[in-house]
Amino acid sequence: MIKFLKLLVIFTILIGTSNLRAQEQVVEFDKNFTHVVYFYLNNPDNPKDRNAFETSLKKFLAKSEYAKTNFIGIPAKTPRDVVDNEYTYTLILTFPSKEIQDKYQEEPAHKVFIEESSHLWNKVKVYDSVKID
Repeated sequence: MIKFLKLLVIFTILIGTSNLRAQEQVVEFDKNFTHVVYFYLNNPDNPKDRNAFETSLKKFLAKSEYAKTNFIGIPAKTPRDVVDNEYTYTLILTFPSKEIQDKYQEEPAHKVFIEESSHLWNKVKVYDSVKID
């Protein structure tokens, strides 16, 4: 019984520690400036192209000095007339200000991503927004 209790205590500590680490890695979305990008790949059904795009995008985000909060998504395929389900990927980033987002646009990691991946898409749409008071 004592061995069981010791194992239970160790297990509880390990779970608690891993939960704390996960919570520490969460970065809140900044509510001041959003940068929403829709990518339309040339060959959206090509697994090789999708893998190349995802790999490049994730590498870029890992190296970006400014893109701290991000969301990479695919269409949810919600069947409503007002919903665009034709894009291949969406990227949502938030920034504390327009000035920081401007720096993001010029950073080397962002430029390398564009250079590596622009041949994979035929259209990109960007929607930038600032918070209203």
